[in-house]
Amino acid sequence: MQAINSLGYQVYFEEDLNSLESFIEERNYSQILVLVDINTNDNCLPVLQAAMPNLSNYDVIEVDPGEENKNIDFCIGVWKTMLDFGADRKAVMINLGGGVVTDMGGFAASTYKRGIDFIHIPTTLLAQVDASVGGKTGIDLDNVKNIIGTFTQPQAVFISTKFLATLDERQIASGFAEVIKHGLIQDKSLYELCKTVNLADIDAAIIHRSVAIKNNVITQDPTEQGLRKILNFGHTIGHAVEGYSLFNDENSLLHGEAIGIGMICEAWLSHKYCGLSEEELADICNTFMTLYSKYNYTKEQYPAFFELMKNDKKNESNKIGFALLNSIGDCTYNIYVSEEDIESALDYYLSLS
Repeated sequence: MQAINSLGYQVYFEEDLNSLESFIEERNYSQILVLVDINTNDNCLPVLQAAMPNLSNYDVIEVDPGEENKNIDFCIGVWKTMLDFGADRKAVMINLGGGVVTDMGGFAASTYKRGIDFIHIPTTLLAQVDASVGGKTGIDLDNVKNIIGTFTQPQAVFISTKFLATLDERQIASGFAEVIKHGLIQDKSLYELCKTVNLADIDAAIIHRSVAIKNNVITQDPTEQGLRKILNFGHTIGHAVEGYSLFNDENSLLHGEAIGIGMICEAWLSHKYCGLSEEELADICNTFMTLYSKYNYTKEQYPAFFELMKNDKKNESNKIGFALLNSIGDCTYNIYVSEEDIESALDYYLSLS
């Protein structure tokens, strides 16, 4: 499958990571660091090792899995380990994992000694279609998502669907929410295709199509000054619900599950503010309610949600900003919404069955 040219690097779609070894050898790095979590160390590192039989001299840095560990304390641990390994500015970091590993690994690499090269090998569907592409690195602060970070592009991204076999259905469904989002914001035909896909049969073609949409947006607006904000559809409310759940629920929501809630709420706002039709609103709600279980928050939680929304990076002058749909496949941005209407959107989700 043809590689996608992004912002000075390529996204390769290779089941066996065939060109990874030569890619690294050609750059003559002084040292190879591989960032993994406990799960990818056991399940994914062997695939990487098989793809690099001649590159036996590398150091592995392991972190605990989970969004709750994507914070400055764990990042300090990564930096200290890099120092312990004697990494210099000509080292390269390979981030082998899901969104936590790619986000935090990219941030650690982009700031260590003012920046070393890094390569993403995303192992979850979520990371493959979202976190690994676009040059956003970051960590969470308290329960505010990705509030600390940089715009730094990887040297390359290597995507293999082999890694998806290590995921359960819930993780696949979480990543699929971002595929649906890409259809909603820019490709109605992809959205329609998503409604027919069996989650057990996600293939490289739909991942390629989803990445191509995101890449089309980010190459026009690398640092989110305008158009790139449409990638945040569902995320203003979704991130707040996710952040709340992360710190308050024993079995917290996954990213895609929370963003699915956000997309329903923000589709309702799209209907009120941007003319999204009632028919398309109902269609979007049906799609997400079919794929994801209902999350039963209460109105007593709204103040906590708003506190998180007010820290969102898209806000300006203390106004809460949204990317909203004019119609399926057509998204706009910099729409500022009253708290009363946000409450009504949250009420709307609660009313669904």
